[in-house]
Amino acid sequence: MAINFFFRIFVLYVDLIYKMKEIRNIINTYDQIDWTKEQAALATVVSVEESAYRRIGARMLVQSSGIWIGGISGGCLEGDALKRANVAIFKKEPSIVVYDTMDDDDHQIGVGLGCNGRIEVLFTPINPNDKNNPIERLKTIQEKRTPSIFYQVIGLQEKDIRKMGLFANEDNAAIFVNTLGISKEKLSEKTALVHQRRKSKVFDFKTSTGQSISILIEFLRPELKLIIVGDNYDVNAFAGIANELGWEINIVGLKRKLNKSIFSLSKQILPYEQASDLVIDEYTAVVLMSHDYKWDLETLLIFLKQNPPYMGMLGPKKRMLKMQTELQNHSDAINLEKLNFFFSPIGLDIGAESPEEIALSIAGEIIAHFRNRTGSFLRLRKGTIHERTRMN
Repeated sequence: MAINFFFRIFVLYVDLIYKMKEIRNIINTYDQIDWTKEQAALATVVSVEESAYRRIGARMLVQSSGIWIGGISGGCLEGDALKRANVAIFKKEPSIVVYDTMDDDDHQIGVGLGCNGRIEVLFTPINPNDKNNPIERLKTIQEKRTPSIFYQVIGLQEKDIRKMGLFANEDNAAIFVNTLGISKEKLSEKTALVHQRRKSKVFDFKTSTGQSISILIEFLRPELKLIIVGDNYDVNAFAGIANELGWEINIVGLKRKLNKSIFSLSKQILPYEQASDLVIDEYTAVVLMSHDYKWDLETLLIFLKQNPPYMGMLGPKKRMLKMQTELQNHSDAINLEKLNFFFSPIGLDIGAESPEEIALSIAGEIIAHFRNRTGSFLRLRKGTIHERTRMN
């Protein structure tokens, strides 16, 4: 329980890192709703200015009974969101609600954000019979190992309620463009920009009739695929964090040495001899923590052939240097210190001592690497923590 509490705080801090865990939870809840007794609405953060606890794409599914899953803030907006969602359900139409504490006025919206930000939340009633509703469209990307793009109308000059909240992915972008009367080329241009920056953005478009329309182009990463090489007790702590973060867990090690709880958390567990069966993509992190020099070296050579975006090895620097000396005689003349994706010693320098703290420092380093951040103190960062979400 203590581990779960500790890492739930960490999860909130990094905004669920990749949102697929939250999406999966919403989909599972959606699939279990008895629609003869319940109705539901989806609350989605569609724009953020200045400081906010959650970012664009944070979601919360609200049932008419008051049951909800997911989140759009650190807990300060959820109560109000329950009421707003029920209004959307009752009216059977989407709406945008702005939560604004830029001037630090708690009474302005009736809730205290405590973060001096401006957040726009879209509340969309869910029709389970519409196979193009947002949750049904989200289902189509659950197993994808490449990034996904979603489009959603979040602002209209003309008051056409049928278009507000309109949701699509790249598969049905043509229908989306035709329905709105916007330029296909312009949408493709902005989509390419979002792909390039790997960040969700809000853009303003002009329709064929000259009306202004705001569209959120959301960039959704697949969940991170984690490969842990090892079977000692510290694997348990690391797998626990990875599970809280919604990462796909794959383990290479001896099954007889692993804690039973690991089996329910892992997608697959393979013996060392089958490490090469695991396929690496651009959202894969490999962590070598077998405490066995021979296995770490063998699996390192196996995974290096696939050019992993991140690889780290547990242990002191002298251990890595010993391995480096041995690899100098390798046919490929591998130089570990010159590989920008290889980290050893592994983890951020937070003074970690316990297995849980070490696991936290490793997870933090992986996040920082994939987000192209240094992992330093935020108080030393120049400028804002996050980029602006709205672009022209």
